[in-house]
Amino acid sequence: MWYTIIGQDVPNSLDKRMAARPAHVARLQALQEQGRLLLAGPFPAVDAVDPGAAGFTGSLIVAEFATLQVAQEWANADPYVVSGVYAEVRVLPFRKTFPQ
Repeated sequence: MWYTIIGQDVPNSLDKRMAARPAHVARLQALQEQGRLLLAGPFPAVDAVDPGAAGFTGSLIVAEFATLQVAQEWANADPYVVSGVYAEVRVLPFRKTFPQ
């Protein structure tokens, strides 16, 4: 089943985010190689593709996991969680409808 993982950044997270990014991206690439990643990306803090020093407010990942518990465990082990980028992480079941 698909699950959304929504991470909400702590204030002024950009330096922590950039330091943890390579490990975070490597985990996403592993999901992609397994055919389990639907989409992933950050929420810019301002209305721009590249927010510069404004940074990001969080991230969204939609990926396939066997159960909600497995998805939660994967999310809890994310480098952004471990390094303190995320203040909060929510994991929710997701039913993809479009595009088909």
